Amino acid sequence: MMSEMGEHFDQVNEMIHEYKGSSSSSDSDNDKPSSHSSKKKHLFGRKEPVHAFLGGGKSADIFLWRNKQLSGSIIAGITVIWLLFEWIGYHLLTFICHSLILTLATCFLWSNSASFINRSPPKFPEIAIPEDIFLRIVCAVRHEINEAFATFRYVASGKDLKNFLKVIGGLWILSIVGNWFSFLTLLYIVVIFAYTAPVLYEKYEDHVDTAAEKAMVEIKKQYAILDTKVLQKIPGAPFSIKKQD
Repeated sequence: MMSEMGEHFDQVNEMIHEYKGSSSSSDSDNDKPSSHSSKKKHLFGRKEPVHAFLGGGKSADIFLWRNKQLSGSIIAGITVIWLLFEWIGYHLLTFICHSLILTLATCFLWSNSASFINRSPPKFPEIAIPEDIFLRIVCAVRHEINEAFATFRYVASGKDLKNFLKVIGGLWILSIVGNWFSFLTLLYIVVIFAYTAPVLYEKYEDHVDTAAEKAMVEIKKQYAILDTKVLQKIPGAPFSIKKQD
């Protein structure tokens, strides 16, 4: 009798455990977000990590400050050059000539004094630009210049007034920014931004993506209002001239 009651208790316990296990698994399944809701929009439509998005390798390591000494040295060198040109008033040709003079004098003295101090003379590497790399760079520059000419020709043809206004507005904003800074200072700001923005974005990625998504929604909303009230009322074709009899 006792053995039968024990078997009944064991069966009841097993049923209770099975029920709890199924309920807990169903609750955990319900708690898991769906694949659609778990997908998060990243900046620039990025799907891979920031390091892979920047191309990976040593260049991405430099921009993400994985090698702090190398990245810091590059920033320090760029800052020194900017100070020389912008604050001290150094000129580019003078800087190149003085750098070559210093380099040649150092190598010349080192080569001639090596025998007196029992040191081996410096070994100068044979530097030559490979033809394939040079041709790829030239082809890439040529392609970008042709694309710029094609865009200019299309906008200037008068076929799309909306794009014409966009290009004019962008150039006007760029001219205002160029009036605030010199070209060298603007280039320095762009370089500093390129070396600091990726590492800061990688650190605060979630906050930046959320803010950028809200900003894009607001920009699209304002552009839709502008398009409805202004741009759609502008004729897309050039103005037609009536023939006079």
